[in-house]
Amino acid sequence: MKSYLDLEVYKLSLELFFATHKFSLGLPKHEKYELGSQIRRSADSVNSNIVEGYGRRRYKKDFIRFLTFSYASNLETINHLRKIAKLYPDRKAEAVKLYYQYDELGKRLYSFTKYVSTNWKTTTD
Repeated sequence: MKSYLDLEVYKLSLELFFATHKFSLGLPKHEKYELGSQIRRSADSVNSNIVEGYGRRRYKKDFIRFLTFSYASNLETINHLRKIAKLYPDRKAEAVKLYYQYDELGKRLYSFTKYVSTNWKTTTD
């Protein structure tokens, strides 16, 4: 693995960020700056913490810490999607689709964090 760009959790989180960003812009105008802003920030945090953690991969505990932040932001994003699905029935189908994709990402993040915890070797590059 030469870069965070090679990580499957990174690739999926970036795809989901773009989908979530677009989805959030379709919310009612008053919600774009409330719940819409929150979901955009949490989706961005999922992705950005993977990148920042990888940047600290020489320090296994830091890498795990940032993967944990990413996982927590993933849960936050799922929670926002649940709220949107309930508040805006016309957006429910798309919110539920994203919900399941983030649920899958959460499983992958959990597994990757566990892998790093048990198998990661610090590098000197």
